[in-house]
Amino acid sequence: MGLMACGGSTTPEPEFPGTSKDVQIVNPQIEVASGRAKQLWASARDVLERRCVVCHSCYDAPCQLKLEAFEGLERGANPTPVYDPARLTEAKPTRLFIDAHGTQAWQALGFHGVLPEPARGAAASPLMRMLALKQQHPMPDGALSEHFTFELDRKQSCAKAEDFDAFAKEHPYWGMPYALPALTDNERNAIEEWVSNGATYPGEVELSPALVAEVASWERFLNQGSAKAKLASRYLYEHLFLASLYFSDIDSSFFLRLVRSSTPPGQAAAEIATRRPFDSPGEAPFYYRFVRRLGTPLAKTHMPYALHEARMKVWKALFFDAPYEVKALPTYELGVAANPFKAFADIPVSSRYKFLLGEAQFTMMNFIKGPVCRGQVALNVIQERFWIVFIDPDEPWLAAGSPILTSDDADVPDEAGSAAWLTAWAKYQRAHIKLVQEKSAAIRQAHPNGLPIDVLWDGDGDNANAALTVLRHFDSATVVKGLVGGAPKTAWVIDYPLLERIHYLLAAGFDVFGNVSHQLMTRMYMDFLRMEGENNFLSFLPPEDRRKLIDAWYQGLDKERMQLLYAELHDSSLQAGIRYTTKDHKAELLKLIEAKLQTVRSKQHDLDELTDKGAIAAFHKLERVAGPSASVWPEATFIQIQKPRNEPPSRDPEAARRAFANMEPYITVLRDSAHSNVAELFSEDKRRIPNDDGLTVLRGITAAYPNLFLSVDRPELDSFVEQAKRVHNEQEMNALRQKYEVARASPALWPFVDELHEAYWADVPIEAGLMDLSRLDPGP
Repeated sequence: MGLMACGGSTTPEPEFPGTSKDVQIVNPQIEVASGRAKQLWASARDVLERRCVVCHSCYDAPCQLKLEAFEGLERGANPTPVYDPARLTEAKPTRLFIDAHGTQAWQALGFHGVLPEPARGAAASPLMRMLALKQQHPMPDGALSEHFTFELDRKQSCAKAEDFDAFAKEHPYWGMPYALPALTDNERNAIEEWVSNGATYPGEVELSPALVAEVASWERFLNQGSAKAKLASRYLYEHLFLASLYFSDIDSSFFLRLVRSSTPPGQAAAEIATRRPFDSPGEAPFYYRFVRRLGTPLAKTHMPYALHEARMKVWKALFFDAPYEVKALPTYELGVAANPFKAFADIPVSSRYKFLLGEAQFTMMNFIKGPVCRGQVALNVIQERFWIVFIDPDEPWLAAGSPILTSDDADVPDEAGSAAWLTAWAKYQRAHIKLVQEKSAAIRQAHPNGLPIDVLWDGDGDNANAALTVLRHFDSATVVKGLVGGAPKTAWVIDYPLLERIHYLLAAGFDVFGNVSHQLMTRMYMDFLRMEGENNFLSFLPPEDRRKLIDAWYQGLDKERMQLLYAELHDSSLQAGIRYTTKDHKAELLKLIEAKLQTVRSKQHDLDELTDKGAIAAFHKLERVAGPSASVWPEATFIQIQKPRNEPPSRDPEAARRAFANMEPYITVLRDSAHSNVAELFSEDKRRIPNDDGLTVLRGITAAYPNLFLSVDRPELDSFVEQAKRVHNEQEMNALRQKYEVARASPALWPFVDELHEAYWADVPIEAGLMDLSRLDPGP
């Protein structure tokens, strides 16, 4: 594909919250001081963020050209893909801001420039030539698929300056943007003027004095000298290294990362680059420091986490003041560091678990969103939509600290590092079966009459993290608070041992640059963790129900594999602790869960929260679409309910929120893709059961990679839903799209995207991020 993917707009350009050009606003997202160079960069940056970052960000950025920040432009492009399912040896990491600094260092890792080289002049840079190529060859007539490739694993053409003539001749339509509408003259001029004037980067604005003081306070807190404090801070760091941290009591527009630095507070942070957060930082002293996250947040990676005075008090109580003793700090050898039950054995289990539960959505998002942006290898192990609830942290068998936590049976494949080999797989399989048996025995001892519904965590009466829903969209996914959609096919009940292993397997321990065996072992071990969560759910049901559900969830597996599943999931010795009153015990259990969590579960994405009662009724009809009619919908669709607005998009965030205050939020329609099972590695398409597909319809935006945009005038909403209900095949779906779609090639696309992002930030200003538009459907 082409080097970059940007596009243009014909409407006034909205300013996303967090990127204001107002010189009075102290903001880390854009440089706002006086001077022509800074004005030029601000204008170019605005175009890059709104038109280019939407495809060029994270590890799936084409040619590794990440445009979230100037450093990505300066680093340039690299033809070596980060995602490589056939890599036999681990690759050298190329994480922006972490693994190298400066042009020469990045060139040594295979990157080449896209900005002007002095000897060639501004017009010869790949960036400018991509703009010119698009201007010479705008969007072609006819089907986009005749001129562009859209496969996720498509070959990339990362043209250097000296190769650009050949690239342009072979791919005349592959200019910037790639298969998207062109930049306007004003947008193109903004980039050209910045580049022709030296492509100067003026640096970041200074933090406000209040934020500087707050950072210093938290750095003092995390760098206390006692062994107990050091162990506590190590635990916190290994769970927060992916977070977008912000100080909610002072300024929520600044996001930071927690890193390990070789320099102490008071000096510029010098991040210690390790593959994983639990790798050794070296023998020299190190310090926990905060560094700024640059660039506008991305929906596919953004995981905000608030720091404030109340949170510091909670952490002090859980970790720093709790009555435990640390006689010796744990080693960083992988056999210990990769196993949190060994490394943090001194910290009370209840402290660790309560910390994770306090922001359980964030804890689960680490597995869903990061650190790899996308990854079917990890996500095809889960169902399309399922609910998650948690065992109460004060459960006796957990709070006391079960001996199973310190046994070798709790080891995860991370201890083998990023160059693991599959020959060790049998060991983990045997260990996990033993672990499940040991845990079942502990539960039977604590609850000889079976598990009552009271063992589920109720969020302490006010924490919406007690009820979550995971929504998968092929190789990406979303975690939302609340129990959304109808009764799911499966549900997970998560306890501390399971939650901790999910984090260390798929977030702290997963290396996107690791070899194929590391990635496959991670995927295969996640099979066990999924089954463990399902097993916990099954444990609430009568024994006679469990095998029936296993058969329904795991169709098509051979006899030997089914026997192994029965051993993992079917424990007839544990009786049901709930007295059921209906014949459908699973449905009754789900209703009991809903009732228990009714007062704390979030309703943010419930359709019934819409103010337009007619729209509520219409979309409830849409969510009843199922079978072949649902299967022709893409993974993720955003629907705009178009109402007249009295003012154009605003550059002022507060004005934007006011403008959208009386408008309904966007609607997300997700396809629930049915599978015979999710327990096999390959040939997912052969395990699809389209006749069992369904739709989940949600208030607001709940996916990072939209496939389809629809815009429906409010008076036409009922007729739109009626037509959608009559869709049974691709031809009828195309007719619906022809009437309501804002197509990828349409001149109306960029105005639509501008309003979508503006409304997203207005609805959830802390959680919102830029969409990734690379998977918009090219159309028939």
